Amino acid sequence: MKHETCEHQVDGAQNITRMCFVCGEENPLGLHSQFFELDDGRLVAEFTALEEHQSYPGRTHGGIVSAILDETIGRALQVAHPEIFGVTMELNVRFRKPVPLNVPLRVLAEITKDTHRIFEGKGLLLLQDGSVAAEATARYLRQEIHSISKDGFTEEDWRIDTRELPKSVRV
Repeated sequence: MKHETCEHQVDGAQNITRMCFVCGEENPLGLHSQFFELDDGRLVAEFTALEEHQSYPGRTHGGIVSAILDETIGRALQVAHPEIFGVTMELNVRFRKPVPLNVPLRVLAEITKDTHRIFEGKGLLLLQDGSVAAEATARYLRQEIHSISKDGFTEEDWRIDTRELPKSVRV
């Protein structure tokens, strides 16, 4: 399955955390993902799976693939509603191709349904040639951070991503 790629303007980067497995900049075993909001309302995650994230030699573990898809789809709502977080209710992943290690990859996500309590979305994990390695659909419970985490986020935990921001990405 090949995804039709085109260039999109990057409107901004989403915040990251200190220790989240997917985006935590201080997590030594994490993916250190970066999230870009696109001009069409979708969200892109960039990440590189390392040897520590493998299953079979040279392949990213399916749980890691599921984690990056889940995080990116769940964050896609924040493009329009930055104050809302999602708690995963359901995640369905279809694996199409092996996901390599040690190469930069992207996940493209969008919201497909948004009600006052629940939102749904879909995501594609794209290989460097534009082919789809995995795809997912998911449902989330809409919540404010104080409903999820008793202490909420501190500035130390939920911080601006200071890494360089591209002007555009091809997805």
